[in-house]
Amino acid sequence: MMLVHCQPMAQSNCTQVIQFSLVGFTEEPVTQGNLFLLFLLTYLVTIVGNLGIIILIRASPHLHSPMYYFLGNLAFVDLCSSTIITPKMLVDLMSEKKSIAYAGCVAQVFLFQLSGITECFLLASMAYDRYVAICHPLLYPLVMSPKCCFQLVTGSYLMGLTNGVGQTISMSTLSFCSSSTIDLFFCDISPLISLSTSDTTLSHIILTTAASLFGVSSSLVILLSYVAIILTILSINSAEGKRKAFSTCTSHLTTVSIFYGASFFMYLFPSSHSSRGADKWAVVLYTVVTPMLNPLIYSLRNKEEVKGALIKCRRRLFNHRQLR
Repeated sequence: MMLVHCQPMAQSNCTQVIQFSLVGFTEEPVTQGNLFLLFLLTYLVTIVGNLGIIILIRASPHLHSPMYYFLGNLAFVDLCSSTIITPKMLVDLMSEKKSIAYAGCVAQVFLFQLSGITECFLLASMAYDRYVAICHPLLYPLVMSPKCCFQLVTGSYLMGLTNGVGQTISMSTLSFCSSSTIDLFFCDISPLISLSTSDTTLSHIILTTAASLFGVSSSLVILLSYVAIILTILSINSAEGKRKAFSTCTSHLTTVSIFYGASFFMYLFPSSHSSRGADKWAVVLYTVVTPMLNPLIYSLRNKEEVKGALIKCRRRLFNHRQLR
């Protein structure tokens, strides 16, 4: 188990921290039981929904398009990000002692930051896909080629990996001598920086740089894509044409609004207030609810395509059984 070493000058007065305590939501047993059932149901729906989307996309040639290729990767990231947080949270809701080892905290920071930025760039890639489809439909098959889609997805994972490594390095420079209590239900870099008793200058630089390079750049791609999309839609003469063009973006726009709305609310507030009271539920929306909603949003909005793919897969499975 790893130890957090303090600065040499404060070594004599420093108690080394080998684990952190998580505050969680409440100490009321009944409320904890209700929250356990609620979050367990949410997690089960998340697993079934995202795994179902991944399997359906892989099994149905009808869904082998750039949009569903990105959606399959988004479902995978949502599945991973939810699994990083929710199982540990469920265990803590049923435990008196809510703690996490330092090594486990490092792992949560790394994986959570990796998945968060990966999702940002996947959403940016999906926005670019919609931009090309609506603004340059004749060039769409050429621009959004399998090679281009693969490069966009690979780049998203690499950006997430870079952010995860950077935030892990940031955490490794922090010392925790006076307190080990995190006022949240998982380890995140922002409350850890606030909790640290060492010089946090480097950590703030890494956090600010990551937010500027990754968060702002991906948000800018989405914003510029939708500005171009809206201008193109407004130039369409027929109302039916405008409706059809805009309908292809509504699922992605809904997902982006929920994801960025929750993440901005989570990270733009001061660290001393962002995880208390009602604000803590914004963190729940970002980490637990959003991964569950994404497959539902796309399935309901594109229900004809998804329903058609399900019917074809069921027929194929039935015919396979008949042949056996």
